[in-house]
Amino acid sequence: MDTGGNSLPSGSDGVKRKVCYFYDPEVGNYYYGQGHPMKPHRIRMTHALLAHYGLLQHMQILKPFPARDRDLCRFHADDYVAFLRSITPETQQDQLRQLKRFNVGEDCPVFDGLYSFCQTYAGGSVGGAVKLNHGLSDIAINWAGGLHHAKKCEASGFCYVNDIVLAILELLKQHERVLYVDIDIHHGDGVEEAFYTTDRVMTVSFHKFGDYFPGTGDIRDIGYEKGKYYSLNVPLDDGIDDESYHFLFKPIIGKVMEVFRPGAVVLQCGADSLSGDRLGCFNLSIKGHAQCVTYMRSFNVPLLLLGGGGYTIRNVARCWCYETGVALGIEVDNKMPQHEYYEYFGPDYTLHVAPSNMENKNSRHLLEEIRAKLLDNLSKLRHAPSVQLQERPPDTELPEEDSFSK
Repeated sequence: MDTGGNSLPSGSDGVKRKVCYFYDPEVGNYYYGQGHPMKPHRIRMTHALLAHYGLLQHMQILKPFPARDRDLCRFHADDYVAFLRSITPETQQDQLRQLKRFNVGEDCPVFDGLYSFCQTYAGGSVGGAVKLNHGLSDIAINWAGGLHHAKKCEASGFCYVNDIVLAILELLKQHERVLYVDIDIHHGDGVEEAFYTTDRVMTVSFHKFGDYFPGTGDIRDIGYEKGKYYSLNVPLDDGIDDESYHFLFKPIIGKVMEVFRPGAVVLQCGADSLSGDRLGCFNLSIKGHAQCVTYMRSFNVPLLLLGGGGYTIRNVARCWCYETGVALGIEVDNKMPQHEYYEYFGPDYTLHVAPSNMENKNSRHLLEEIRAKLLDNLSKLRHAPSVQLQERPPDTELPEEDSFSK
């Protein structure tokens, strides 16, 4: 299938990036149970599209090394990790107290291979961080990751292990500052909570706010102590479209990049913010969603792309396939190639789907207020944290002779 050669997606900077992609063929076999909206099968569908669009040959493909207990315990409590390792569908009746304590059972069911699933998706995210740390890739992708609700000692919102927190901890070994950006429709609460009191990680979450899971992410939640102003929450209402989203996304993220100056960026690309999602209520097109990836890529900072939510699985696969193309700088054709899941994409068999005509409840006035408030919060950060004020300016600002060397 011709991907359109080397033509670059709109808004791309025309520079090729070294991209690595983590994928375990087993991941699509895990099954949360009948009727559960979270379907790991979407990762296999995404992979099939990448293969048939000819994108795999442009990336280094890696099978994740499963995260070990001690890797998971860098963030999670030992007894919680031990519980995840030991619980099975057969033994869960004997562990009802622990199930309740760790919030496992309802939204986060026990299923066959649960612990292996956690090890695999966490291993991909940590592995991506390692690749970036060693300068072996410019962009690392793990569509199986991005499970942003998991807490230190409890599961939440279909998430058991917080691979994002683990990946950020890995990036912090090499980088003074790491930026986390979350475009899932749900607030990235687990990641925000983990880094709420530090100035080394800035978290920015764009999400539906108001009577919606997980209920957190108020614009007034800004971080605490050393972390004050290092949490940014962008609360949105139903029906937000591409134009309204980018009225906020680009100026806010542009300012964040300017004042925070991260050494690495983690972008959680939850696809439940797309139009027509089974659990979502936003109205983004795939191109609108992918513009966030294009924009983050344009800063040429080491970038980790992760999955997350997304419950209309044909659209999830479409979105993450297109965004892989964006990462590579390859514009993929709208006409879908024949492949083993082709029938999922009827009746049009195209990569892009039109947004709906749902009402956008985000008025321009409200968006302007949000933008002004968040830009004002960012103006309170005088300079990048953990950097002494008498730091050496970038080389481009130095005269021909290095005045610092005398």
